[in-house]
Amino acid sequence: MIKKIYASYDEQIIRVYQAFSNEIADEALKLGYLGNKFRLNRMTWIKPSFLWMMYRSGWATKEKQERVLAFDIKIEGFREMLQSVVLSNYDETIYGNCEIWKKMKEKSEVICQWDPDRNISLEPLDRRAIQLGIRGEMVYKYVNTWTVKITDITNTAYKIKYLYDIKRTDEIELPIEKEFSLSDKEKFILGIKER
Repeated sequence: MIKKIYASYDEQIIRVYQAFSNEIADEALKLGYLGNKFRLNRMTWIKPSFLWMMYRSGWATKEKQERVLAFDIKIEGFREMLQSVVLSNYDETIYGNCEIWKKMKEKSEVICQWDPDRNISLEPLDRRAIQLGIRGEMVYKYVNTWTVKITDITNTAYKIKYLYDIKRTDEIELPIEKEFSLSDKEKFILGIKER
């Protein structure tokens, strides 16, 4: 299955999504960053694919995922995460030895998981979407250094779902996501094999 990163981005920032409880979301929007209600000491997952986030959160209806926030983060921060990745699944061509991979995965501050991307019906596509699990110093940088802007897009999610349900799909405006360019080194780290 094709592995590519599709995202909304420009030369400076890239948009990633996270879903939270109302309590965490309200505090983050008030402060402009993730506050004390958000636990910095645990792994948190970020997703550049809007529809994968909708699939994961059930259009912002699942418990403790009632609010979907868009984080505009610095491109250099996103690339630093990509270059620190250890894959969630063992790949012999990258790690050589399964025991080495296990040790790397335990210590890594960035875990990459590839899941089937989704269409507007939330059915799987024939390509993978990336999600990055970050912890440790990476979370501190994400919260305190790399986040430029936080936007609550929960109502956007509700509106798109409503228009889809009543079959007014011509009125749906999805975020514009384009392929994110990767270096050869990044492709290797991410387990992307050119055909």
